[in-house]
Amino acid sequence: MLTTALLAAALASEPGDSVQKKPFVFSGSADGYYRYNFSNPQEGPYNNLTSFTNSHNSFELGMISLKAAHTIGKVGLVADVGFGRRAEEFSYNDDRTRFAIKQLYVTYAPTEKIKLTAGSWATHIGYESVDPYLNRNYSMSYMFSYGPFFHTGLKAEVSVGDKTTLMVGIANPTDFKSASSMPKMAIAQLATSSRDDKLKVYLNYQGGRALNSLRLHQEDLVLSYLINSKLSFSYNGTMQQRRIVGEGSDEYHTWWGSALYANLDPQPWLGFTLRAEYTGDKNYLLGLSKNVIETTLSSNIRIDNLTIIPEIRLDRSSADDNLFVNKAGNSKNATVSGLIAAVYAF
Repeated sequence: MLTTALLAAALASEPGDSVQKKPFVFSGSADGYYRYNFSNPQEGPYNNLTSFTNSHNSFELGMISLKAAHTIGKVGLVADVGFGRRAEEFSYNDDRTRFAIKQLYVTYAPTEKIKLTAGSWATHIGYESVDPYLNRNYSMSYMFSYGPFFHTGLKAEVSVGDKTTLMVGIANPTDFKSASSMPKMAIAQLATSSRDDKLKVYLNYQGGRALNSLRLHQEDLVLSYLINSKLSFSYNGTMQQRRIVGEGSDEYHTWWGSALYANLDPQPWLGFTLRAEYTGDKNYLLGLSKNVIETTLSSNIRIDNLTIIPEIRLDRSSADDNLFVNKAGNSKNATVSGLIAAVYAF
């Protein structure tokens, strides 16, 4: 996925570049936002059914993130911690302290074409990232919110060509840093790009026994195409199959999602991103609706290390599900929200 690739590039070197001029890198970010839902709901979740923006008519702090990466010879270490509600929701299976170890892993590159990683790292599945400075929209998609956030385990990355990398690994069930006596899952990714790097393709997978009673398989595709320095497009499609063991049926039920991102940067200091997403869940695996459509238009106003993100968003569910409410508490099938966020990264 695009943002996962950017994150991986920032966190760890390619094996062939394991000896760096700057073996230690320290970086960080902080963010906050104000969100208003125009249906004026009086109770949570305030017509917000995706991650990190569960508020209404309130100024909110997001997350302080601090990351250290050190590489020497063939080995490396990445430690990435977060403080705040965003970090807490990201690590929702941990104790609710608002402090979270987002990523902690070591790497070893025995050859220029092989890299081994052990620890906990952000998922390779999907397009968006927990770190807001890596996203052009501030609010999150449904696919991000109901997909995996991170994996803890062991993976191997093998370069099989100048532009192609294969990753395979084994990990705890999705979003568990500790999973004693729990089953393990397989993860994989095939990443490739065109010769000019304008087209990037990521085929992603996770699957196995997510819990003792749950079998899960998820296939995910991310495409990105850079037309020129001002215009680019990205696409994310995902499909997840689930089967509950012991219900008397071997049938898998599926939810899926599809999103297109159009990015326009008319000036170096100004950008626009339109996200159009459709999520289909006829079996109500996510507890949402048979289908949900969201359209989000965000602007990125860049002032040195600071990015201001004004945003307007429309969410619409199936007419017979009515996921949202108005001020009086009456159900409705559509809602509009606006927010403005500030993200600082160094």
